[in-house]
Amino acid sequence: MGIEERCWVNYMEKSNQTSSNWFILLGFSDDPQLQVIYFLVFLVMYLITISGNVLLIIAVRTNPTLHTPMYFFLCNLSVIDICFSSTIVPILLTNTLSKDKTISLLGCASQMFFILLFGSTECILLSVMAFDRFAAICRPLHYNLIINKKVCVFLASTSWSVGLINAFIQVPLTFRLPFCRSHHVNHFFCEVPPFLKLSCKDPWLNELSMYIAAGIIAMGAFLLTLGSYVHIIYNILKIRSSQGRQKAFSTCGSHLTVVILYYGTILIIYLQPRSSYSPETDKTMSVLYAVVTPMLNPIIYSIRNKDVKNSVINNIKRKCNLHKT
Repeated sequence: MGIEERCWVNYMEKSNQTSSNWFILLGFSDDPQLQVIYFLVFLVMYLITISGNVLLIIAVRTNPTLHTPMYFFLCNLSVIDICFSSTIVPILLTNTLSKDKTISLLGCASQMFFILLFGSTECILLSVMAFDRFAAICRPLHYNLIINKKVCVFLASTSWSVGLINAFIQVPLTFRLPFCRSHHVNHFFCEVPPFLKLSCKDPWLNELSMYIAAGIIAMGAFLLTLGSYVHIIYNILKIRSSQGRQKAFSTCGSHLTVVILYYGTILIIYLQPRSSYSPETDKTMSVLYAVVTPMLNPIIYSIRNKDVKNSVINNIKRKCNLHKT
């Protein structure tokens, strides 16, 4: 019996709920050996994501020298990455080894809401962080005036607000559709594009709102980020020291890699025409922005930073000394 048949049996065994109250997340594979491999890989990635981001938050909170705008935004990013991964990966791990892959309508809508919230917020926050680096490198004499405490709070609040508004728009629009074609979602979490394929009604309004949101939030944030890094790189080229240029390019290159990986996958998923939608491609792209990027962010943005590494090492030494005494 294949994965769809087994899931359908479990689906039909649910209590007297109507079929519209449940969906089935098909995941990646029905091969038991592959399921174990997927489980172990995603579990390791999730543990790295949580530990890396928690260590960063602790390092910043316990070290007064890291109480700067850059690390304020990094802490926001870490909180988003922890929440983002925790919204997706635990359910993914459960469904990977479970025969019952059903998810309730409310559970699916809640997951979609938080994915849109954290995903959109991260898009804006990455552009804010790029602007912060632009101000620090290109306008060092005016940095404290440009990025002060009030501006930091305003930019962070705006990032979260944009994510909240996008989630409040997209989720009700998605679940107002009649899903009469199938309730088998060929994905590993509740994301908007796969649900548009299940509707027997033309989802033109959903596609329009999705394209507008992706264009404004993802594309807009990406262009702002790219513009900031163009100015940063231009100023780096003015550095006379080759060692200084190499160090700066190394940092910018790492940041740009994460930015392109994150924005690129989101734009491919949310801006592709419905006619060219491919479940397997969509799942691969979703893994990159929903699982891989949150794991890489603390490593690339902060763990490579000497101040953060020293703070983490000092915290570990302090705890070891407390245990010894």
